[in-house]
Amino acid sequence: MSRAEGKRKVGFATHITAGGIAGMAEALTCQPLDTIKVRMQLSKSGLRPGTKRRGFIATGAQIVRRETPLALYKGLGAVLSGIVPKMAIRFAAFETYKNALADKTTGKTSMGGVFVAGLGAGVTEAVAVVTPMEVVKIRLQAQMHSLADPLEVPRYRNAAHAVYTIIREEGISTLYRGVTLTALRQATNQGANFTAYQELKKLAHKYQPDLPDLPSYQHMVIGLISGAMGPFSNAPIDTIKTRLQKATTVPGESAWKRISQIAGEMWRQEGFASFYKGITPRVLRVAPGQAIVFAVYERVRKVIETVQASPDEQDTYSE
Repeated sequence: MSRAEGKRKVGFATHITAGGIAGMAEALTCQPLDTIKVRMQLSKSGLRPGTKRRGFIATGAQIVRRETPLALYKGLGAVLSGIVPKMAIRFAAFETYKNALADKTTGKTSMGGVFVAGLGAGVTEAVAVVTPMEVVKIRLQAQMHSLADPLEVPRYRNAAHAVYTIIREEGISTLYRGVTLTALRQATNQGANFTAYQELKKLAHKYQPDLPDLPSYQHMVIGLISGAMGPFSNAPIDTIKTRLQKATTVPGESAWKRISQIAGEMWRQEGFASFYKGITPRVLRVAPGQAIVFAVYERVRKVIETVQASPDEQDTYSE
């Protein structure tokens, strides 16, 4: 993802490889924060008079105390099996859509085109990978069993067993429960994420014209800022989606009816603030996660370009 001048074209396989490696690095680093976020979104603590809502640190401490520190990594198998293809699809789809929207004369894509490409990449990854991955992940993360007690057997033993059980008991369509909300969340995330990242990167290059490539720490800072924008814009969507995907299927009940019921119950019983439950761990997970993703992506892409260098290629990645 470099400046257009004097750079080689970034191949499709490079985006897939670099994106997959970046996704794996993010998952291994940020999974505990995601588990805390899911527990907070599912929690109804603070509803009784005289009780307080359980915060970010208290939720994490409760998980560690009751279920051991390893419980913070519940659902990691589902995440790893999904995040590598997710990131590969995200970057490859973004590049494909961006190039399709590029000016035919200059080869550059406008800021509006980048935003639309980001929206498209978010919808693509949501339909292809994210929705079934999150249904499985949330079911695993919602299980409050102690990993230190071998006699305490959870309903879902691992990601593969969760997939098998869900399909057997509820049907394969359950893996796509909440696909509309997931697509909306991912689209707004990636539209804001890629647009902010490219604009901030252009600004960094403007003030450092002698640098052919930005150092990794600057990619991390830019990714941190751009990654924080999505969670604040779509937190209610994410919270409703989490509760929808955790619930078991009710025969004859449409998705939109269930969504309206969940949103209505949250509003009546828990108030407006409930739609922003888990926002702290989500921002703490997504923002550093994007910092890691972009820094690793840029580094891996550069290594692959160096190994596969060809003097007659030009980069068409616009900023």
